[in-house]
Amino acid sequence: MKLITFAVPCYNSAVYMNKCIDSLLEGGEDIEIILIDDGSKDETGSIADGYAKKYPGIVRAIHQENSGHGEGVNQGLRNAKGLYFKVVDSDDWVDRQSLFKVMAKLKEFAAMSEPVDMLITNYVYEHVEDSTSFTQQYYGTFPEDRIFSWEEVGRFKPTQYLLMHSVIYKTEILKKSGVELPKHTFYVDNIFVYNPLPEVKTIYYLNTDLYRYFIGRSDQSVNEKVMLKRINQQLRVTRLMMEAHDLESLKKTQPKLASYMLRYLSMMMAVSTVLLSVDGSYKAILKQKALWSFLKKNNPVTYRKIKYSSLGGMTNMPGRVGRKITVDAYRIARRLYKFN
Repeated sequence: MKLITFAVPCYNSAVYMNKCIDSLLEGGEDIEIILIDDGSKDETGSIADGYAKKYPGIVRAIHQENSGHGEGVNQGLRNAKGLYFKVVDSDDWVDRQSLFKVMAKLKEFAAMSEPVDMLITNYVYEHVEDSTSFTQQYYGTFPEDRIFSWEEVGRFKPTQYLLMHSVIYKTEILKKSGVELPKHTFYVDNIFVYNPLPEVKTIYYLNTDLYRYFIGRSDQSVNEKVMLKRINQQLRVTRLMMEAHDLESLKKTQPKLASYMLRYLSMMMAVSTVLLSVDGSYKAILKQKALWSFLKKNNPVTYRKIKYSSLGGMTNMPGRVGRKITVDAYRIARRLYKFN
């Protein structure tokens, strides 16, 4: 069995996918790379086939009709043979020395009778527009150099969330959770990270900057203008996450995990609400009200907790003045943290 499967969904990625794949190949024979060509119209498919031919024991190429990033992840998981599973976007890459550290740790886990459920590493935002970077670390929040549970997790800082960039799940955990990402929908990486969390019992934090996230291209899914065009997909993902778990029931057995997942859901509500405020149109405000009504109807307790939290209160202020304050605060945060 391979130690880890790297799934790389690719769509029209010919210009930049080589850097991603070459960085993963540094992992050697213990890794598996699955390249999923999502009906690309450029040379992506032939590049994937070229790597599969050159590295037959490591790289596999899968070609599918255009179905979106989520189905690419689904294909990777269905075909994964690695003990662990990680998604790497085709325009991102991994750090060589950090990859060596990760592989060494995974070898330790593989030798255990019960391998660790989830490995967490740092990630780095590489900003294309001004050649700056921001590293998201988790020291102080997670114990280091030992296996731990959710109940040993400390307080998350305002910018700290577990994103696709930072998590490496045991493949068995993902399959046990039944996570299935919707087709033709962006922002599904949130579902991929969020939905399986209650299945995770053991965690290890490796304080190394593994994932390099390239941000700032005008066509990226997290670009503000692109997100506004795709707001219905953002809303769909947020609703699916609302329905995924009963956080009040989870709180009885795993209170710290339930608290974190509530925080994550609050962030998703905040992103959706802010974007609709940025739009500001009559239709957008109706969608904003409908989103909050949906949460209130499906889980009134979670609704109250999110609405009256600092994040919920700051991003869901009533009226034109309230929305203007929300948008102004968002603009300031965007300049400071360059998250899209």
